[in-house]
Amino acid sequence: MTATRRLAAIMFTDTVGYSASSQTDESGTLRRLREQEELVRPLLKEYQGREIKSTGDGFLVEFDSALKAAQCAIEIQRRMHERNSQRNVVSVQLRIGIHLGDVEEHGDDIFGDAVNIAARVEPMADPGGVCVSGPVFDQVHHKIPNALEKLPPANLKNLRFPVDLYRIVLPWISQPSVTSRSGPIRLAVLPLANISPDPTDEYFADGLTEELITVLSQLRDLRVIARTSVNLYRSTPKSVSQIGSELGVQAVLEGSVRKAGDQLRVTVQLIDVGTQEHTWANTFDRKLDNVFAVQAEIAERTARALLLELVGPDRDSLRKVPTADLAAYNFYLRGIHAVRQLGYEGHQEAIGFFEKAFQSDPGFAAPYAHLANVLLSLAGETLSPKEAHPRAKELIAKALELDPNSSDVRTARGNLALQYDHDWVLAEGEFQRAISINPSNAIAHRWYSSLLVALQRFDEAVRELRTTIELDPLWELPRWRLKWILRRMGDTDSLIAHAEDARDRNPQDVWHHIRLAFAYIYAGRIADARRESEFPDSEPPDNNRKLNWALVWAWVGRTQDARRALRELEEASRTRYVSTEGIAEIHAVLGDKEKALEWLERNQGEGSSSLWAWYQSPAYDSMRDDPRFRSMLERLNLPTDVKWVRAVGEVPGRFERGRRRRTGQP
Repeated sequence: MTATRRLAAIMFTDTVGYSASSQTDESGTLRRLREQEELVRPLLKEYQGREIKSTGDGFLVEFDSALKAAQCAIEIQRRMHERNSQRNVVSVQLRIGIHLGDVEEHGDDIFGDAVNIAARVEPMADPGGVCVSGPVFDQVHHKIPNALEKLPPANLKNLRFPVDLYRIVLPWISQPSVTSRSGPIRLAVLPLANISPDPTDEYFADGLTEELITVLSQLRDLRVIARTSVNLYRSTPKSVSQIGSELGVQAVLEGSVRKAGDQLRVTVQLIDVGTQEHTWANTFDRKLDNVFAVQAEIAERTARALLLELVGPDRDSLRKVPTADLAAYNFYLRGIHAVRQLGYEGHQEAIGFFEKAFQSDPGFAAPYAHLANVLLSLAGETLSPKEAHPRAKELIAKALELDPNSSDVRTARGNLALQYDHDWVLAEGEFQRAISINPSNAIAHRWYSSLLVALQRFDEAVRELRTTIELDPLWELPRWRLKWILRRMGDTDSLIAHAEDARDRNPQDVWHHIRLAFAYIYAGRIADARRESEFPDSEPPDNNRKLNWALVWAWVGRTQDARRALRELEEASRTRYVSTEGIAEIHAVLGDKEKALEWLERNQGEGSSSLWAWYQSPAYDSMRDDPRFRSMLERLNLPTDVKWVRAVGEVPGRFERGRRRRTGQP
């Protein structure tokens, strides 16, 4: 009989203590086993699980969706908890493990590594709990209301490599307090509420929130959620318990800021998510020029409350005063606030504020580093690399001179080595140093993953992206990047499922339709991609969006639309910056090889080539053997061969696309 291979979510259930119980009370154990089966089997059917076989005291079940498998497992444990809570009932507890992977069907049974791994994952679950592997985590994180807590790396029996494991947090299982947990504690600093008389002082509360995140991130035994994710909880009606579950943290710091003249009042409280108790709370009434002392005291009180040991370097970093110039600090906070505003105007405003900050205090390192990172994030997007990179290099040199142990400065230097110098060794060293200084630096992990993708070290890139997601769980970009890498490793379905889910949750967001169109293209589903390309956005407000639509139109056969947009982009490039690599890619998909090479040569002449980020695009497949194209890659010290999993379906021989571009995010 021919074997059938497919991607599936595999669930194993097991009854805790079954063997020992059957030896002491065989009839009662069998009765409870039948009761458990009567409870579980209808739920398997409800969540579209296929029972492969009974294992005696458990089940092997296959699902076509990791999300359905996780939802089913949670519901099974909830029903078992309700049963066990009844009076005069002998408790029956299950362990459930879930893994996602490739399986082979032989008759009514399934085989393969995915089944073996799922069988090894199940014993790692708590009694009454659910344990899932990394691939399942990637599919269900933030699609279920429960937090997922990463477990220590495990070398599972008979498996060659460690497997990332996560525990689904179930509210009826007693959770230990943060003070009794081992390993780094996860903390979220919620946006401080602005209760100043002047509502325009919102920037000060925002900036102080960011600074607290930065200061607390320097504690080596603490992992602090990045601002991108916590900012979504501004003025939220959600409870601390719900926020903690969604962000996967054990503690939350929240509070308010009131600034009036030279007076400052900061009120904060630290809440243990597991117990819902206030670990500590305080109000700080200070002069405005004591703001750094307030930050240090909040950080020290938080560290003591979480039983974190403050060794010498930690204590020194908390008490460091970055500037004595309040005007410079005020401009710096305004810059931080402005850079969070999406779009060209927000970035331009941020650039102006950072410049004013170091003009007011030339010895203040932070605004140099932040401005350099802004310029590097815009280079090749809305700013010419020839303009952005030399200035960023000067800013980084100054910041390094002032503060060589800044994680932000090291991230900027790594990014410069990546984009401008194409020095992969220097870039990797700088990213690693940035992460060693501040393990909670999600941006450093994110850029490091881009370097690893460029060097085709995909397994390591997955590791860095998963860390980025843990630190910034609501940031969409690293999730999309992770799905793209998993796709090149053969998992097309998860990329499409992720993109479809994002579109369905926010159907008015144009970028979700663009990303989904590319996901379909990667899979060879051109008809579906063409349908997404018909989303009403005929006059994109910026060239970045027009570039993406033109590329989609070229792929799906809307050649006339693609060429019209291409002419407009080429004309626009005469007066403002438009990505030359993006224009080259469109020409390549349209079959204009000579034009594509011409624009790529122009891209390399801009002072720094962005081809390192896009050379793996399938748009360039027809040019891989061209000596001119290979020469470009050799000049960048990049691999000239691209190892891809081929797409299937309507576009035989084409490959999935590379990183989807140009959303204005770093």
